[in-house]
Amino acid sequence: MRSSPHRLRTVRVLCGALLTALATVAALLAATTPARADTLVCEPYGSTVIQGRYVVQNNRWGSSSPQCVTATDTGFRVTQADGSVPTNGAPKSYPSVFNGCHYTNCSPGTNLPARLSAISSAPSSISYGYVSGAVYNASYDIWLDPTPRTDGVNRTEIMIWFNRVGPIQPIGSQVGTASVGGRGWEVWTGSNGSNDVISFVAPSAISSWSFDVMDFVDQAVARGLARSDWYLTSVQAGFEPWQNGAGLAVNSFSSAVNTGGGDPGGPGGPAAACQVTYGANVWQGGFTADVTVKNTGSAAVDGWRLGFTLPSGQRVTSAWNATLSGTSGAVTASPVAHNARIAAGGTQTFGFQGTYSGAFAEPAGFTLNGTPCSVA
Repeated sequence: MRSSPHRLRTVRVLCGALLTALATVAALLAATTPARADTLVCEPYGSTVIQGRYVVQNNRWGSSSPQCVTATDTGFRVTQADGSVPTNGAPKSYPSVFNGCHYTNCSPGTNLPARLSAISSAPSSISYGYVSGAVYNASYDIWLDPTPRTDGVNRTEIMIWFNRVGPIQPIGSQVGTASVGGRGWEVWTGSNGSNDVISFVAPSAISSWSFDVMDFVDQAVARGLARSDWYLTSVQAGFEPWQNGAGLAVNSFSSAVNTGGGDPGGPGGPAAACQVTYGANVWQGGFTADVTVKNTGSAAVDGWRLGFTLPSGQRVTSAWNATLSGTSGAVTASPVAHNARIAAGGTQTFGFQGTYSGAFAEPAGFTLNGTPCSVA
């Protein structure tokens, strides 16, 4: 039986309305669906990547009791940490996030290992979340070795104890105090049988801080525990729990290693391959920044990363035309799909909005894939 033209038109109208409704539902779902789901890692040495550039690792090596970490967009939290070990011995584990190489596991796009003498700065930012009812330290680890090794144990370990809870102490014995990065620290040195350890212990808990890793590396060199021709292989932030530990969190972590020190383009310094124009629109407590990156080299730059450090008191709230890792302190801008290449002599532009306290200031320096840039 043939359908009438009127009936066919009615079917087409109904189909069109249905398709429109389905498209609306799909758009609503896309708008409310998180860009990335949290990732649970329970394998003793399991790991996953966050922000496309850092590795979160469970790293349970000192106990057979279950431990799980949940990797988030900006860090991780310990979701299970059963059991305990004696407080006069080694901890249960070191759940952590790192930039660099750890037992052949290298974070994506890292420029580590890097020779210490070639590093101009290594800005980093960390925010910790603490809990009660556990015995642990919050430890930031810096690993140094005479060779650019990516596997096994390095020669020297620098530990920064941001917090310690319970009857625990660093390896070795206290040898004095020091001021590093504008803060006072207890200094401990010793050996765990596999490598030398120098520990900087905060007299009271530090929840968050932006600092230069090289300030602590310089201390190790000055004390004869490393040399300037050695290599920085990784920087790691996490916890060493002895008892329990569920709920501990690294809320956010950022790390950059800038090589090729000196005055870009100046006498004796490396020729700048990039130029940055930074324009800020500032109002009371807030600002927007428009950043233009120019490739002044002779070859195109693919997969660019622009590193800079926000002055104290500034925090990023949103960004466009780039993905920013870190919201304060050391920040790295990475391209989105449509602007991943900067042609020779060409530019790419991105921007971000933020808040600030105190007097407003602009970042003092920028690096493009580790190379210092001139500022227009």
